[in-house]
Amino acid sequence: MPTQSHPDSFKSKSTLKSGSTNYSIFRLQALADAGINLTRLPFSLRILLENLLRHEDGRTVTAEDIKFLANWDPKAEPSREIAYMPARVLMQDFTGVPAVVDLAAMRDAMRALGGDPERINPLQPAELVIDHSVQVDEFGTTLAYDLNAAMEFQRNRERYAFLKWGQTAFRNFSAVPPGMGICHQVNLEYLARVVFTTQPDADGTVSAYPDTLVGTDSHTTMINGLGVLGWGVGGIEAEAAMLGQPVSMLVPQVVGFKLIGKLKEGTTATDLVLTVTEQLRKLGVVGKFVEFYGSGVSELPLANRATIANMAPEYGATCGIFPVDAETLNYLRLTGRTEEQIALVESYYREQGLFHTPDAQEAEYSVTTSLDLDTVRPSVAGPKRPQDRVLLPEVGASFEQQLPSLLGPNANGGVNRQLVRWEGEGGHPSAYGDVNSHIGVPAPVVEAATVPVATLRKKDGETAVMDAPQVSIQGRFGIDPEKYLDHGSIVIAAITSCTNTSNPYVMIAAGLLAKKAVEKGLRTPPWVKTSLAPGSRVVTDYFVKSGLMPYLDALRFQVVGYGCTTCIGNSGPLPTDVSKTIEDHGLVAVSVLSGNRNFEGRISPEVRANYLMSPPLVVAYALAGHIKHNFDTEPIGKGKDDQPVYLRDIWPTQAEVAATVASSIDSEMFRHEYGTVTEGDQNWQHLKFPEGNTYGWEADSTYIRKAPYFDGMGAQPEPVKDIHGARVLAVLGDSVTTDHISPAGSIKKDGPAGKYLSEHGVKPADFNSYGSRRGNHEVMVRGTFANVRLRNRLAPGTEGGVTRFLPDDVPMSIYDASVKYAERGTPLAIIAGKEYGSGSSRDWAAKGPLLLGVRFVIAESYERIHRSNLVGMGILPLQFLPGQNAESLHLTGEEVYAIGDVAGQLKAMLDGKFADGKEITVFAESDLGKTIEFAATVRIDTPQEILYYQNGGILQYVLRQLASKSTASA
Repeated sequence: MPTQSHPDSFKSKSTLKSGSTNYSIFRLQALADAGINLTRLPFSLRILLENLLRHEDGRTVTAEDIKFLANWDPKAEPSREIAYMPARVLMQDFTGVPAVVDLAAMRDAMRALGGDPERINPLQPAELVIDHSVQVDEFGTTLAYDLNAAMEFQRNRERYAFLKWGQTAFRNFSAVPPGMGICHQVNLEYLARVVFTTQPDADGTVSAYPDTLVGTDSHTTMINGLGVLGWGVGGIEAEAAMLGQPVSMLVPQVVGFKLIGKLKEGTTATDLVLTVTEQLRKLGVVGKFVEFYGSGVSELPLANRATIANMAPEYGATCGIFPVDAETLNYLRLTGRTEEQIALVESYYREQGLFHTPDAQEAEYSVTTSLDLDTVRPSVAGPKRPQDRVLLPEVGASFEQQLPSLLGPNANGGVNRQLVRWEGEGGHPSAYGDVNSHIGVPAPVVEAATVPVATLRKKDGETAVMDAPQVSIQGRFGIDPEKYLDHGSIVIAAITSCTNTSNPYVMIAAGLLAKKAVEKGLRTPPWVKTSLAPGSRVVTDYFVKSGLMPYLDALRFQVVGYGCTTCIGNSGPLPTDVSKTIEDHGLVAVSVLSGNRNFEGRISPEVRANYLMSPPLVVAYALAGHIKHNFDTEPIGKGKDDQPVYLRDIWPTQAEVAATVASSIDSEMFRHEYGTVTEGDQNWQHLKFPEGNTYGWEADSTYIRKAPYFDGMGAQPEPVKDIHGARVLAVLGDSVTTDHISPAGSIKKDGPAGKYLSEHGVKPADFNSYGSRRGNHEVMVRGTFANVRLRNRLAPGTEGGVTRFLPDDVPMSIYDASVKYAERGTPLAIIAGKEYGSGSSRDWAAKGPLLLGVRFVIAESYERIHRSNLVGMGILPLQFLPGQNAESLHLTGEEVYAIGDVAGQLKAMLDGKFADGKEITVFAESDLGKTIEFAATVRIDTPQEILYYQNGGILQYVLRQLASKSTASA
């Protein structure tokens, strides 16, 4: 029988027996029994429908909500809000540390409000994987992994101790230690349940329901490949979900993507996902679900599905989901899940009518698109965006076309410099080049591993590490990069990120290509910084078992770490002489990577062109050494037999790849690696950490600082105030990403954050990355809008975090200007173009602007997660009316802005008058006294978001709710 708090309006509560256990479930068939045609609903919406059935309480979820979703109109514009309760929350350490900092600060605030601090706990399982802190300091040597891991731990010891405190202080919180893999791959291979079960209740009842989640990384969508519904949210939204708050969402439109046919020989899952990304970006799927169906789905192994699902943020969708089917069960078996769990997954999904078979009836979709897999061709994407796909033979010409827009301010050399040809051992060049193209592949004078590098040493029984040297290729290989580097030279080649290192087919393909290249006598040029950063330790196991690891090592693709490296900007320093050559000549250097992000300034501040591609193509381009190399017409180099070697000579066939995968991967590898995944290494096991239910903040810490959001917060929110006398901090163009807004990558010593650290006794060599210091708001606010490629139209001709302080008209850093504005009590604003806030789900892209004093943003359009995060931090997101923007309204950003009756508009929206209450008037007064008056749309999209905004943010709202319950029960 349903509990008193659950109306069970549709009598859907039932029992499912799987094995020897009876599970309590909420049957979707009950709605069908009531005359609702469920087969027309997309798979993803049926998962949401079960979620509503299970959480019906008459308030947050009503019978009317359930009926509305069950009778979904695929053509309707999203307008109805539902409350979605994910089963769990996934985090990585960059976003996890500030989340735990906020929870720790909430405990302090709860105590200040007279409540019980221990009431602040994740109410849903919160699982954190530490994977974003390893950097590629050392590479090209068998010592690379040990050195990078040791340096990672040395730099991040304080953060890791804080996370270990969180493990003991908070219930329902767990962490996977560093060096175990990328969070999305650990999620796919280990954490995902597909069907979630609860502990037995007082009556001994065990509940079963679909595994669903939200994650603090936008690529949480990778799990969609397993049929698990989940997507990325901001850290603040994830924290609210952990604390039992529903994710308020509009019932989405669902795009059906039909796959037919089969991939051709020579193409990979990466080529497929880049094609899908380009196609869906052109279609426009922002804020929508994408669901894959059709006969081509059965042709895709689950790893390929996960690759496509991973890049949902790149094609703009909330999620990109595949159904649960026989391939799902095969993957669960391969990755070492128990037979009992696999049987439950099959039983549950068949019982719910959610198990996909080839003869399944096609659902109805808001719009459909299709792709014949046979038409996919080898491709890359770049040099700035993942949706900018280029066919492989056209990459060189595309780079030449893009080159003028990529040149730096000090470009004074490049293509007109007289280059020389390097000759390898025996006087034979490995490839050809001249002043109009590039110089080919030299063989190393000495092996990289024989060169002295930073050495590990023991100190007080613990592993320590000396500072990593700034490696010189002239010292290591005996050549001068001045003679070889040019526009288009590849200086970084990285097999990295969750996109492809989840996929054994493309990883094995890279290994086989390396094997054939080495056997032919090819080598990588020394100016190419090579790295292999698998998403799982299982990858190393199957590279070793297949015998391919020595060949990757020979091309200097040694394992540098198990985590997100190059793709998130942790590419580490370039060799000193390579860096100097790029700087001296203003060269447009290139990175090639198997990742999912290539936005400006993301990979390395010294690399202006970045191309996404499959792992085997990363190896191929590393051998070529230059992005303009035409693999169809130019040999990669000469082989041992003095004959030219082309890419087609070393490219593995699909049959070779499949046979190697079949013989090299088994479930025992997964059981072995994940059997001890939570234990960590000795450094983690011996790490000391503070104890207690509230954290002992260290006054001199430069990593962990008490979050300021609850300082002086009262039990009741203050009334919403109108905005007057606001100044614009930045006027930005289209496609400004969260990478442009949020602090990311390395910390410059001469920037505001670097000066802060220096003032606190931190040496530049110990600055670490912004990501590693996300638990210190003082560092992060100083790095907000400080991306080296950010162009602020208020400061024309500049790059980086520069603005003009008005009305004094003084150029200065955005942070310094914000301090001066704060001294005058001036609220601030941002003006932006289309797709503002696209990219990763970075909470600091909203937290940073708030701490700078930004009260509102006006943009032409927003990426879904960032708009939500702005509201979650109490920043008002406004949107220009269709057809309008800053230019059409003649806004320069030099005006003084005012917004009236904000409280009245929000009240109208809360009263259900969305049609009347969605527009607000903005006044912009120039220095000459002329006022431009225009309407803008208030992008607070749901009543729940209004409550968050009225409370000053989502965390303040949650804290007040919990505090009122805590004091009432005291």
